Amino acid sequence: MYQARIEARSLHVELRGVRHHLRSWGPSGAPLIVMLHGWMDGSASFQFLVDALAAPYRVVAPDWRGYGQSHYANASYWFPDYLADLDSLLRNLSPDAPVDIVGHSMGANVAGLYAGIRPRRVRRVVSMEGFGLGESHPRQAPARYGQWLAEIEARQAPRDYADHAGLAARLRQENPRLPADRAQYLAQHLGRVNDAGRVEFAADPWHRVVNPMLYRLEEAKACWHATSAPNLWIAGRESRYLAHFLPRAAELEERMACVPDARLVWLENCGHNMHHEQPQELAQLIESFLHAA
Repeated sequence: MYQARIEARSLHVELRGVRHHLRSWGPSGAPLIVMLHGWMDGSASFQFLVDALAAPYRVVAPDWRGYGQSHYANASYWFPDYLADLDSLLRNLSPDAPVDIVGHSMGANVAGLYAGIRPRRVRRVVSMEGFGLGESHPRQAPARYGQWLAEIEARQAPRDYADHAGLAARLRQENPRLPADRAQYLAQHLGRVNDAGRVEFAADPWHRVVNPMLYRLEEAKACWHATSAPNLWIAGRESRYLAHFLPRAAELEERMACVPDARLVWLENCGHNMHHEQPQELAQLIESFLHAA
């Protein structure tokens, strides 16, 4: 199994009345980086990236509500709550200074919006494929609400596996680029043993229920336009996420153009989970960006 170079410290804090679990790496006096995980993931997912950073940093990564060791609501989750949870977290971590934020997927989407909503709270943003979802139209609303109601009614138990090795095998099935030792590490930290003694993802099953609210691209663009922090957008050349949500090659650049100060870097031979696949290359990009004049 993968052996961590820098051990994480685990702690719990209350954010907006909800118990959240945080992982923290590095010395308390080092420059702060806040890392935000994606959908059906967790804070432990950043271990490989933290280990690859050359300089000492204080890295703090929360498990979003309903993930990992944070509180499970056992009800639908609403995206604006992530923005408010992040706002509360940053007030605790750095009340007087703007913060560097590194996000992946859903977490990067939260970071990108937040940087336009609270521009004075954010120094720099690294977005690992947090480029928004596919554009929606109001005419889709009846079907989306109907899907949400149907999924609530027919909710099923989450898929589980005989043991952590089974979960690791599933992770590699989903991402063949994931090395076996990293898959084993992730399975240990992103899986939990259920009442039947089997292993399932450590995430509230309600996260798999479709969001009844349509994604509103124009609102996201308005937030991006209001951003003052420099942005580094990183994309995987083989990403299925991009192929699904942004099938037109020009669409990514169109969205990036909404951010006043942003640049795009492609990682070759890399998929959506770049922090699992290429942590060394990713760490070099991030450190170079954070220390740029």
